[in-house]
Amino acid sequence: MNPQEFEVRYREQIKDILNRLQSAMVVSSQLEHTIADIGEAVQILSRDVERFLAEQRPDSGGGSLS
Repeated sequence: MNPQEFEVRYREQIKDILNRLQSAMVVSSQLEHTIADIGEAVQILSRDVERFLAEQRPDSGGGSLS
């Protein structure tokens, strides 16, 4: 392999590596956003469960009078 062929191969490999790194960064960003959304959904669900349980307590005044 002569120096010119080596340079072409080197540049192609660097280009491929940078493209793959950029793709990984995009996926990582999407994953981070998805994890944040899931965390928010868990917080909302937890709040709703706590509210429901509080309403079910006999002393809360939220129960039905059968």
